[in-house]
Amino acid sequence: MPVRISNGFLGVDIKETSVNCMYWEKRFPQLLTTMQLQDLMSKGCPLIGICDITCDIGGSLEIVNQTTAIDSPFFRYDPFQNSYHYDLEGEGVICSAVDILPTEFAKEASQHFGDILSQFIGSLISIPNIEELPLHLKRACIAHRGALTPLYEYIRRMQNSDVEDPSRNLEKVYPDKKKYTTLVSLSGHLFDQFLINEALDIIEAAGGSFHLVKCQVGQSTDAMSYSELEVGADDKEVLDRIIDSLTSIANPSVEDGFADITKNKISLKVGKFYENEVEKGYDMKKKNVILILGAGRVCRPAAEFLTSIGSFPSQQVLNSCLEAAFEEQNSIEVVVASLYLKDAEEIIQGIPSATAIQLDVMNHENLHFHISQADVVISLLPASCHNIIATACIELKKHLVTASYVDDSMSKLDEAAKVAGITILGEMGLDPGIDHMMAMKMINEAHKRNGKIRSFTSYCGGLPSPAAANNPLAYKFSWSPAGAIRAGRNPATYRYHGEIVRVNGDHLYDSASRIRLADLPAFALECLPNRNSLLYGELYGIENEASTVFRGTLRYEGFSGVMGALAKIGFFNTEALSTLNNGEKPTYRKALLQLLRLNNNNLDGLAMNEKEITERITTLGICQGEIAVRTAKTIMFLGFHESTEIPASCQSPFDITCLLMEKALVYSGTEQDMVLLHHEVEVDFPDGQPAENHRATLLEFGRTKDGNTTTAMALTVGIPAAVGALLLLANKIQVNGVVRPIISEVYMPALEILEAYGFKLLEKIE
Repeated sequence: MPVRISNGFLGVDIKETSVNCMYWEKRFPQLLTTMQLQDLMSKGCPLIGICDITCDIGGSLEIVNQTTAIDSPFFRYDPFQNSYHYDLEGEGVICSAVDILPTEFAKEASQHFGDILSQFIGSLISIPNIEELPLHLKRACIAHRGALTPLYEYIRRMQNSDVEDPSRNLEKVYPDKKKYTTLVSLSGHLFDQFLINEALDIIEAAGGSFHLVKCQVGQSTDAMSYSELEVGADDKEVLDRIIDSLTSIANPSVEDGFADITKNKISLKVGKFYENEVEKGYDMKKKNVILILGAGRVCRPAAEFLTSIGSFPSQQVLNSCLEAAFEEQNSIEVVVASLYLKDAEEIIQGIPSATAIQLDVMNHENLHFHISQADVVISLLPASCHNIIATACIELKKHLVTASYVDDSMSKLDEAAKVAGITILGEMGLDPGIDHMMAMKMINEAHKRNGKIRSFTSYCGGLPSPAAANNPLAYKFSWSPAGAIRAGRNPATYRYHGEIVRVNGDHLYDSASRIRLADLPAFALECLPNRNSLLYGELYGIENEASTVFRGTLRYEGFSGVMGALAKIGFFNTEALSTLNNGEKPTYRKALLQLLRLNNNNLDGLAMNEKEITERITTLGICQGEIAVRTAKTIMFLGFHESTEIPASCQSPFDITCLLMEKALVYSGTEQDMVLLHHEVEVDFPDGQPAENHRATLLEFGRTKDGNTTTAMALTVGIPAAVGALLLLANKIQVNGVVRPIISEVYMPALEILEAYGFKLLEKIE
């Protein structure tokens, strides 16, 4: 937030200072690095000072390497000497980083407030009876003579109800549980109008009990507060009377003595009534807590699955995979944690037995606290966070599930996890995940029959459904185009008929091959080699028997030709375009002209239509025929021919292309994506037995319910992760350490549960 200030009284020109109030984390780029500041100052930047309100040491402003004090609020950084000084004379930038600055008041304001308050201090201290105070002071007193005042007694009562105290042993709570309970939701001016007092008085006066489940206090006089109370009584008639009385205060009238009905009104929602079986001698269900870290698209399917175990379709299959009595004796509560509470709250909306919390996994204390309260942890955060989370799980002896690849840093935790007696189950998603499970099932079944794997090929892709593949690229993004484009430049290695084939990342699109799947003949597909397939030969134990080991990424036919042409033209280059920095208004059209090596002087004579772009691509020798036409159609579809101004944030062709793809190649609200996973295993058998071709296919489409669409990708990543957590919860996985779903005690029950859930896993042998 730059602030212009005048130093005219010092005899110098107008200069500039900056106040930094930006929230920042390590996962974000720095706002200003030391090198950038040095470069700016060498070019005559008029910056004379920085006030860093955030005080992130080495954070968004790299030069801030220390905090300052109120009585010594400044230091000076000299960018020319890269040195720090504590005098204000000399070259450089004056920095202030007082970490307690937000608690400071202007001296005049503090003096004024103190002068007024001091008039009441003597009376407040000496008065024996708080009732003698003026009303405004009486209501402001939270505690008097060592005790909470009547208006604030709810604080102690809520504390006594075990509010938000997960460290309490749940089994100790159940013996005091009332026979009849219901969940009551209250919202309104509960605390500033002290309506919560009245609600609690009603419950206790009737002989009922309450347990505070959730509490969110409004942060301003206009904001509403929200509380969820589990209200109980041993007599259903008593509970009914309590609810009736609460309803009466939720609907006040002038006759009831309320002058301002709006301000004194609360909203009341009452849940189902439950009859608990404590008195009959039955054990209460054990409550198991699964903590899900991350509130992206993958999270909701996982949370829904885990909280719906009791109403699970094909319940008999689930019981056979776990234990018949597991669901009868256990309940699952899901806690969704996100850096931003709003994201977690949106995820759990409408999901029973789910709670949203705010959690920064970089906060060691908070992360450890919430993991300590869980039975199993699922991390759906980026892989870079997993090591921190896994280390905490090891310390606290909690199982962990992730859908990410097991990298070297995770593998190194194997021994520590074994010592802790926990399982870190990685690669429990789609790819990696379901691909492992389907592959190992096929391979191990062949090995049991003394078969030898001659060839293993695997194809997987997240695609638009055929109906949604309605653009020239026949592709849409449900994730960052930048990530997808970069993935298309990765080198690849595979074995084909005994020969090792290596593909340079710059030529990956040229290596795509057309394929037709026997079980899905209607799909016109192609595949690109996917990174290092040889690692999977080792992982699956077939490196010494399979002459072909290939893993490919599926796309609709023609995708690679168009993407390869765009790459050759320069649409994915990361160097800045001169068109964007020549002083003229930068437009998509001008950027396209430069990419097509056309002279800007000919702007007026070019229509830049599909025909002209196709001819230019052909003339440049990029491609020809149908691919040239589709490439031109794609360029037009993205909007490169338009004279719209390019945002200042886009400096390179890569930036511009990603921006336009993100706008144009997206799913509409009613469109479905599709996941297709296909394995083919050729098996040779001894003693003259005929060879066999084993095929396994997963085809899943996005699902729409109540107008909300869950993508196939979110389902096929989130559900396997949830299944992994469920298996750990039910003690079906006995192996400790860092493991993948390539062992039978994981993949056998997991595949059965996935099929019971509704995934279509088709297998054929010919």
